[in-house]
Amino acid sequence: MLRIAVQSKGRLFEETMELLEEAGIKLNNKKRTLLVPAKGFPIEVLFLRDDDIPQAVATGVADIGIVGENEFVEKNEDATIVKRLGFSTCRLSLAIPKDEDYQNLGWFEGKKIATSYPHILKQYLQQSNINSEIHVITGSVEISPSIGLADAIFDIVSSGGTLVSNRLKEVEIVMQSEALLIATNHLPGEKQAILDELIFRIEAVQTATDKKYIMLNAPEEKLDEIIGVLPGMKSPTVTPLATKGWCSVQSVIDDESFWAVISSLKSLGAEGIIVLPIEKMIL
Repeated sequence: MLRIAVQSKGRLFEETMELLEEAGIKLNNKKRTLLVPAKGFPIEVLFLRDDDIPQAVATGVADIGIVGENEFVEKNEDATIVKRLGFSTCRLSLAIPKDEDYQNLGWFEGKKIATSYPHILKQYLQQSNINSEIHVITGSVEISPSIGLADAIFDIVSSGGTLVSNRLKEVEIVMQSEALLIATNHLPGEKQAILDELIFRIEAVQTATDKKYIMLNAPEEKLDEIIGVLPGMKSPTVTPLATKGWCSVQSVIDDESFWAVISSLKSLGAEGIIVLPIEKMIL
């Protein structure tokens, strides 16, 4: 049995649960408790605070964990990054009152900065040769300048809406962050095998993200041009139709280029275009 630590609430929790469900990991207990086994897969889910996950994995309380890169770097625990997951993206940034005149990092010299990430901030300031006072705070860091607790803040930024509502502006991006799959060092062989299977399933889900399966009828005289528009994972599948001079073409396209591809296909005479979502993709 492999134990995975995940965040107990918030956006990372929701996106992690969605990923696990798509990978076929369904929990036995709908009423969430601290430790919940899965159905049909040898894994159990341990729900923790996000900042407790790195230590839980490093000490072997959990075998693996899904955690924000910001928390993993801040806690600086001895665990291994197994896979970058690409969701729950954000950034750690320095922000100051919006009316301040900001030219460069020198503005922070001698200033007091409120943050929940003192380790990352200290390293950044040292590398930049800036002497600032770091004020560690949990909770609503963004209100610190308005109540006179600090001159600036160092905190997570996603959309930037929270900064705007607190009359702050982002002036320096220190690091980008995303969800990570981490593991304790030296997993036993049987647990490593379970982890390998889990990674295989996650990659199948992620490969299918933002991709569409497309089927269409194409005139044979335009087939080479249509294939040029529709490269598949190796090449499109082409099948002759009962109607002479026509064939069926099947392929996979990226969602980003979807409308441009459809327009090109129609201009080349493609008909009966059918587009389907892809749930999983095994390469």
